[in-house]
Amino acid sequence: MHHASSSTSQANAPAAQQVSAAYNECIDRAFRIPIFLSTANSLNNVQQQFFNRLVLEIEDALLFPRTLPQSEQYPETVLTNIRRLVISSYGMLAINFRRFFVQILEANVGQPPTTTPFWQGSTFSQIEPSMAFQFGLPILLVRERGTDTTNGIWAGGITPLNIFVEWDSDNQTVDEFFGSVQWREVFANWTAEVRGNYYLRTEPQFSLQMQ
Repeated sequence: MHHASSSTSQANAPAAQQVSAAYNECIDRAFRIPIFLSTANSLNNVQQQFFNRLVLEIEDALLFPRTLPQSEQYPETVLTNIRRLVISSYGMLAINFRRFFVQILEANVGQPPTTTPFWQGSTFSQIEPSMAFQFGLPILLVRERGTDTTNGIWAGGITPLNIFVEWDSDNQTVDEFFGSVQWREVFANWTAEVRGNYYLRTEPQFSLQMQ
């Protein structure tokens, strides 16, 4: 009987460990503030290294990165999915990676603004931060140098916060970027804004009215 009991305990041990690991993972996430991480889905090797390091930076700051469609996906339209994720997050960090190397050959009126080839990012790098700005989320924009320099919210003077951090992927390693003073300062300021937004939105309505 003792032998059978011992065998049963050993058989149940892996299952118990799995439950414990899953439980600990839930607890770990429970202490992190959810943020919307906007990025492209198709990345080259260097971009993937940058993205992986970015996720670690976010998690080390006790924030929980959520992105479509990797971590979140609802059975709704794309824009509805984005809106739902924006509303349920407390900050937005968007990284605009180089996606397409394009050249303008012709304009509908007059001469093309430029005939020099340039890098274009993902369409959602324009849509998702814009929706986050409309909702009032703290936004941090990171751009791979040369991407969408004259296009949409990434053009000079149009950016919601009028500030973003550039990664010079041609001359700067991933470690050099994340070790730079510029990144550490901007990231620290943004995480503070995210926490401020979290505490503000989770206060009772009565407390907000009394302030």
